[in-house]
Amino acid sequence: MPDYDLKGRVAIVTGAGRGIGRAEALALAAEGAAVLVNSRTAESAQETVERIRAAGGEALAAPGDVASEEVANGVVQQALQRYGRLDVLVNNAGAGAEFMNQRVGEMSIAAWDRICETHLRGTFLFCHFAVPAMRARGYGRIINTSSMHALGGGREGIVNYTTAKAGVLGLTRSLAKETGRNGITVNAIAPGFIETDFFSTYPQAFLAQIRSQNPMGRLGTPEDCAALVCFLASRQAGFINGAVLPVDGGRREYALTPVGQAAPEAV
Repeated sequence: MPDYDLKGRVAIVTGAGRGIGRAEALALAAEGAAVLVNSRTAESAQETVERIRAAGGEALAAPGDVASEEVANGVVQQALQRYGRLDVLVNNAGAGAEFMNQRVGEMSIAAWDRICETHLRGTFLFCHFAVPAMRARGYGRIINTSSMHALGGGREGIVNYTTAKAGVLGLTRSLAKETGRNGITVNAIAPGFIETDFFSTYPQAFLAQIRSQNPMGRLGTPEDCAALVCFLASRQAGFINGAVLPVDGGRREYALTPVGQAAPEAV
């Protein structure tokens, strides 16, 4: 990995108890940043912290629901009280698959609220509390997590997810205009299909279908996302602001099986 030299920097990564967020936290710590690891459960946050420490890095667990105003403020304050600064914020937290794959007329209001609260409200709350701390120092890097579905309209059954992730894009572009003169960049990554636990219960035929339709012939990895996050968090990315960068192998639209039907074998 290139030397992005994040020594002395302090980062918060939400949703870092597994998958993409964990890979991002590990990568930022490997570049020298002290990382506050947020996850919904204390156990998963602590597991990531222990992995970082085992590799010689610095990390603290900061568990809690990102949709909670008290949690978001508390994590930012934890960074400031322990390290006296906050340089990097990675908004990565997401909600589970149990709240997706329902057409709009069948989708529960609770499923809509849970996805939007986690992905959009959580991103806003952490930005809300982080920006003043960054502005006071005249420096900051905010990296939000959107999705390829926000770029292409998604597929059947995920209108809540696609809407929330599109909102993250709007938040990113608008906030970038507010904070650029304060030395704070705000960008978003838009992952495609990334090989995480999220897909562990999906039929192999469905995953084969996805791989066959991607120009790279594979799913992405959490490390693919982490490498981009490290770059956006670095001094080298200082003039990239308000950008949305796909991590999808070059394909944003898929001919996917409709909701409720079995995925065919890929050809």
